[in-house]
Amino acid sequence: MRTILITGCSSGIGYHAAHHLKSLGWRVFATCRAEEDVARLNQEGLESLRLDYEEPASIEAAWTEVMRRTDGTLDALFNNGAYAIPALIEDLPVVALRQHFEANLFGWHDLTQRAVRVMREQGHGRIVQCSSVLGFMTTKFRGSYSATKHALEAMTTALRLEMRGTGVHVSLIQPGPIRTDFRLNSRKQFDRWIDWRASPQSARYDKLTQRLYAETAKPDAFELGPEAVTEKLLRALEDHNPKARYPVTKVTVFTALALRVLPARLSEWMMSKG
Repeated sequence: MRTILITGCSSGIGYHAAHHLKSLGWRVFATCRAEEDVARLNQEGLESLRLDYEEPASIEAAWTEVMRRTDGTLDALFNNGAYAIPALIEDLPVVALRQHFEANLFGWHDLTQRAVRVMREQGHGRIVQCSSVLGFMTTKFRGSYSATKHALEAMTTALRLEMRGTGVHVSLIQPGPIRTDFRLNSRKQFDRWIDWRASPQSARYDKLTQRLYAETAKPDAFELGPEAVTEKLLRALEDHNPKARYPVTKVTVFTALALRVLPARLSEWMMSKG
């Protein structure tokens, strides 16, 4: 039975991927940040553990337990849990940016290093990183999230090159708009860190706050369900020669093409509309 560790499984992409892979016969270790979510997933038949990227001790504990249960082996790792802090760059506290990188990059790196050591020793493995269309472009209010994802893309590319010939394959998944609780999680971070009313550009937050606090948000253009990401995850796990990148949604494909062919000023104008 193949084994996989998936993070960020309380809802959305991680939740769907964990249940679907289990239905296909994988042994899935599904991690969450909150103990109540861990208990819920265990009741649903998954092997769930607590792992919070912002807490190195929780990474150590979860990894140690997975290794104990598998006798020190792991076939695949899917790094997935992440959040956004929507804000204008001038309103983003430095401490918030540091915490954001801890959650979206440094914790991922810690877990990835652990997986690489095991996979190199056993001679095979798959590491899949859930990036974003914002991993290669950015828009207003998304500078912090884009910075973490740009860094993730760079480090993942370097790791993929370094793993050539080891049997360890490394891929990125690049979702566009996916139907998840991402907006609700972003609102929590916005409330925690951003004093937008004191901003010199407070009026520019009108549309953002309307969307963040809307009872029901209008779907984004070309939005897909989390199953679209799971489909690409399966390819990254099962393709004989997995691709470096798996784009998800028309938005990601169109944006990548536009950035290659459009002049810089025109592409920035396009991103300014986001």
